[in-house]
Amino acid sequence: MNKQTSAIEDFRALHESGCFVLPNPWDIGSAVYLEHLGFKALATTSAGFAFSKGLPDGAVSRDLMLEHFREIAAATALPVNADFQNGCADDPDEVATNVKLCAATGVAGLSIEDSTGKSDAPLYDFDLAIERIKAARSAIDSEQPADGSSGSRVVLTARCEAWLVGDSNPLRTSLDRLVAFADAGADCLYAPGVSKPEEIAAMVKAVAPKPVNVLVFMKNCKLTVSQLADLGVRRISVGSVLARAAWTGFIDSAKEIRETGTFNALADVTSFNFNELFRARSHD
Repeated sequence: MNKQTSAIEDFRALHESGCFVLPNPWDIGSAVYLEHLGFKALATTSAGFAFSKGLPDGAVSRDLMLEHFREIAAATALPVNADFQNGCADDPDEVATNVKLCAATGVAGLSIEDSTGKSDAPLYDFDLAIERIKAARSAIDSEQPADGSSGSRVVLTARCEAWLVGDSNPLRTSLDRLVAFADAGADCLYAPGVSKPEEIAAMVKAVAPKPVNVLVFMKNCKLTVSQLADLGVRRISVGSVLARAAWTGFIDSAKEIRETGTFNALADVTSFNFNELFRARSHD
């Protein structure tokens, strides 16, 4: 059994019961540290990675994104889910082509969203959005192992971006689309931006028994893992929040130095021995 097959099977098992946290590293170092902490799986963050390259979210090229997935998957023994945004294409056939390229990077899962990136029509038309998920499903299934085992196929997560694009009725839009995405073959369903417990519970019920991922961010960060588990959530991610937390410390320290000429913030930096962690990794 190769590394990717093992990671996929582990990732699928995590979705079958209980609730797990899928934190989002933005580079190799943050991925290695999250593994060190004992998390069971990781997910990339398109925004966190883009910011590290001095780019806005959505401006990373397909090939650079694929190389990032390859680096993160190679850096850790954990399953990695790829934040593949809109699959770097509008057309379903092109989505299928790109999904195959994504799966070949060694990731255990990938997500496809229904956001167009266009202000005048921020979500793909309902029927087209479904066709795009069907295309991603077919692309993954075309790589089915010789034994026919579904346990060795990359986990497909379908995302509805209604909350993030300011949809007029994000719950209704998300429920309609997530149910359709589940029927189209998505393994896991995800509507980033949902924050109210009753809305989360409605989502879980609508797509059951398929698992739901919830994004924890600034608006719902008072929710705990146990509370989300009680609502039926199987998977929790944090998107770009960890990257933003790192940027917060950097910005606060840099601004203090520039604006006041003092260095007080430096007294609070972590004393964690990164040299030891990364030296041990380099000797593996």
